[in-house]
Order: sequence, then structure tokens, then C-alpha cells
Amino acid sequence: MNEPSTSSIAGKVAFITGASRGIGRACAAVLAKRGAAVVLAARDRAACERAAAVIAGNGGRALAVRCDVADRASVDAAVNAVEARLGPVDILINNAGVVEPIAALASVAPAQFERTFSINVTGPLNLMQALLPQMKKRGGGTVINVSSGAAQRPLEGWTAYCVSKAALRMLGMSLALEHGADGIRVFNFRPGTVDTAMQGVIRASGVNPISKLTPGQHRQPEVPAKVIAYLCTAAADELVGEVSIDDAGLLARAGIE
Repeated sequence: MNEPSTSSIAGKVAFITGASRGIGRACAAVLAKRGAAVVLAARDRAACERAAAVIAGNGGRALAVRCDVADRASVDAAVNAVEARLGPVDILINNAGVVEPIAALASVAPAQFERTFSINVTGPLNLMQALLPQMKKRGGGTVINVSSGAAQRPLEGWTAYCVSKAALRMLGMSLALEHGADGIRVFNFRPGTVDTAMQGVIRASGVNPISKLTPGQHRQPEVPAKVIAYLCTAAADELVGEVSIDDAGLLARAGIE
């Protein structure tokens, strides 16, 4: 199946959090292949640099930055470094996230809950606030929040994760409500289960049905990455809002068989 047109991605700058591995790293590779300058952001800068080197070796433009999304000063420093090197950011992919703690609600310590929230919700908020002024000034931009089915249904042992993903979903909806008229395209994208390091943590927990899935039952990171790349194009304008990888029509539009 042919890949969709990349003309509306080429030349743009995409900032990807949690890009040291998994979906984030795959997104960087796909977007760079389609002509975007990609920013690989994570706390593990060394891993981002290795991924950026692979992209550069394949002819792409990539910049690795250290970024702790839960720390606003770290976010601002990363954004400033990116703008100095590559220019203003056109695309934000809020992919960084944690599933821990996996535990019964009654045993989750408030500090554990707050840590999950700081990464999964405050992190995207920090990036949105840091990048929104330039996006508005330049007439628009794209924000893709990597959401989850957990945003809409509870799962045993995942209280902190489910609540944080539900909050992220509402954060995206609020951004769209307040800044859609400024040309800000916002997607809450549910990628389904993906064969990443997070799934290893889930399997080890043995809690709830998701932990019983085998690696072969999950999609590879490149699949949601290609969907995310498609959502970055003007061809996906009519899909702004809630998007699920389980939509076969979406996969077809993204060029995935």
C-alpha cells in the first residue's frame, strides 16, 4: 500500500518526548524519513543521541536534547535549545509516560500517584505552554497526545495510570477548545498495546488481563508511529480530536496494510 503524501510534513520541526525508545523513537525515525527535522527529547539524552545518529546516518535531520517533562525549567531549556538550532516547533508529540505504580488503589502512596501525574499530565502541559505562543504567532501547529484506552475505562491495579491518561485526554480537549481557532490541531491518539519496555513492566506485574498478553499480541512501535506521522499531515485535518488505531479506515489512510 502506498504511503500518504508527506508534503505537509517536509521542512517542519517535530518535538517528540519519550523519544529514547519505543513509540517515541519510532516516531522520530518515521517523521525524519518523511522530511521533518526531529527533536528526540527524554531524560536519557545518551539514548536519544544514539537514535539521532542513526537518523542522521540515513540522511535525516535530528537533534537530541535532555528533557525532564515534569520539570518546567528543563522543558524551557530544551525548547530554547531547539529553537536556537532548528527554529520554532511545528509539531509536538506528547509521548513520554509511565504506567507505574501498578498496585491496588488502597496501597498507592500519594507521592507515587503525584509522580505519575507529573509525568503523564503536567509534562504535556509544560510542553503545551512552552510551545503554544510560537505556534499561535505563526498561525498554528499540531499537538498529538499519546493517549490510551485506559483514559476511558479503569483497569485493575492501574489507578494512577488510568486517572492520569483520563486527565491527559481532557487536557487535549481543553487545548482544542481554547486554541482550535488559532490553528492548533489537537489529537488524542490511542495506539493500542505496543511491544515496548512498558509492556515488559506490565507483564512482570501479573496484574489485570493486559499483563497476560504475549509480545506477539502487541503491535510493533513502527505501526502507531506511521499513524502519528499521518496525523501530522493536512490530510488528517478532518480527524482532529479522538483517534484510535483500532479504526481500520485510519490504518488504510495512513498507508498501513
